[in-house]
Amino acid sequence: MSKSFETKIEVDKVVPMVRIMREFAAEPAAVFRAHTDGELYAKWVGPRDSTVMIDHYDCRKGGSYRYTINRPGFEAGFHGCFHEVRPNELIVQTFTFEGWPDGVALEKLRLEPIGDGHTLLTATSLVDSFADRDAFVASGMESGVVDGYNALDKLLAG
Repeated sequence: MSKSFETKIEVDKVVPMVRIMREFAAEPAAVFRAHTDGELYAKWVGPRDSTVMIDHYDCRKGGSYRYTINRPGFEAGFHGCFHEVRPNELIVQTFTFEGWPDGVALEKLRLEPIGDGHTLLTATSLVDSFADRDAFVASGMESGVVDGYNALDKLLAG
């Protein structure tokens, strides 16, 4: 049985940014692969009652992605570009919800080994304004993130 850890979501009071921190019972290489392999990514990302369809997912410096999340009565598309990819350590990308194409976030995902085969993931999402950040948080992203990371726990446990 997989162990789920608490997902911490912090709203920065100084800059329009959201920080997410989460421990995983897996090495950084496994967590990295789950974020960079589109087929694996589709198995865990998003709310638990959704399915993900990958249009393309080319996780390399200069690559891009597009996918949709589907639930009963809901479909949303997301796309972006990868700006930096360092194996088992760092992913820097843009993130755009296609329903709000002017709201582009700059995201940085860091993976850090913390012992006992565990990894600390720290993800930041920086947007243009506090209003954009607050809309991002109010969109229900928290439940999607928590559900997704709980599904990732199960995927990593094999």
